[in-house]
Amino acid sequence: MRVSIRDRGALSAVSPAALSAYARAAGWRRQEPYRAHSDVYVGEARPEIIVPRTERLGDYASVVAALIDTFASVAGQDELAVYRSLVTTDRDVVRVRAAESEDGSVTLTAGVSLIDGAREMLLSAACSLREPQPVYRAGANREASDLLNRVRLGQTDHGSFVVTLLTPVVPPPMPALFPDADDWNAPIERRMTVRLVEALTAVRQATERTAAGDKEAFGDAVAQGVSANLCEALVRLVEPFPTLDVGVSWAQTRPLAIASNVVPFGQADAALLREAARSLRDRAPRPDVDLYGFVRLLKRGEEDDDGIIGLATTIDGQRQSVKVVLERVDYERAIQAHHDRAPVVLNGDLDRMGQRWRLLNPRLTGVIRDDAPELQE
Repeated sequence: MRVSIRDRGALSAVSPAALSAYARAAGWRRQEPYRAHSDVYVGEARPEIIVPRTERLGDYASVVAALIDTFASVAGQDELAVYRSLVTTDRDVVRVRAAESEDGSVTLTAGVSLIDGAREMLLSAACSLREPQPVYRAGANREASDLLNRVRLGQTDHGSFVVTLLTPVVPPPMPALFPDADDWNAPIERRMTVRLVEALTAVRQATERTAAGDKEAFGDAVAQGVSANLCEALVRLVEPFPTLDVGVSWAQTRPLAIASNVVPFGQADAALLREAARSLRDRAPRPDVDLYGFVRLLKRGEEDDDGIIGLATTIDGQRQSVKVVLERVDYERAIQAHHDRAPVVLNGDLDRMGQRWRLLNPRLTGVIRDDAPELQE
């Protein structure tokens, strides 16, 4: 049965960038402009088509419907399949696939767990963009919450139970004199999905290292976005199913050199991931700590406002060096304190990554002008 899409709202959800990317991937090429807001595309053994550059056309939905009909005819597909491809063309797509059942269904409880776990997994990746930490208070990260509120739940795939997460629209790259093959300057939408792939790969490697006796594997992986939050989300995902895997496909409007790897997990990983989450929570930053010591290191880029200092201080009775990123005003006070050889007092959340210490959310609360004999150089 031939299905035609006529819903104007659904048709208007297809962006001009998605239409252009789909046409190029399907063998058309841009030939010349057509009037003020469209382009003519041609291809071998393909009909000439006109692709709009903006959705601000009075008949935009009708234009999209006609293009879907043409794409479907050339590809030998139904229009619904083409439409599904178009609405994901300008989005990174995260697929969480549970072990297949005979009829492609799961219990209601397992399905709810799958959706909730997928949401928490993606939220942990969004939280880690600001600064990797062993644990996040996700509700306190407004930027991550706002980003996740723009993620859409897509259609499941036939033949298995798949939770499909459609990220916010990933803008195409701007023209550049020196194109960046690795997309280091990607928008936050793309950085979130890249971080998710990095974190999931690091979790997979950490579980294997831990099974081989490496007790620091998960702690070492924090820098790649691994957190207690991510481990707990994966426990929720894998416990109801014998096997489960997570894959990401990149938006065609912004191709990426990173392969779209699928990261596998199994029910047997749940116990180890639960213990890893507990261990990472034990490493959570110590909140509202005052550190007293001398500024030993000063580092700031020529165009940066913030600067990095190394603070020589005492933690748990041991002399330690703590990395601190200070805002401009506090950094300039630290410069003067270093010049005067005066100790400073810093307040923040003390965090440990491996053998290194850092102070999160720091404030320079005081510069001690009187000598402190126990901290004299």
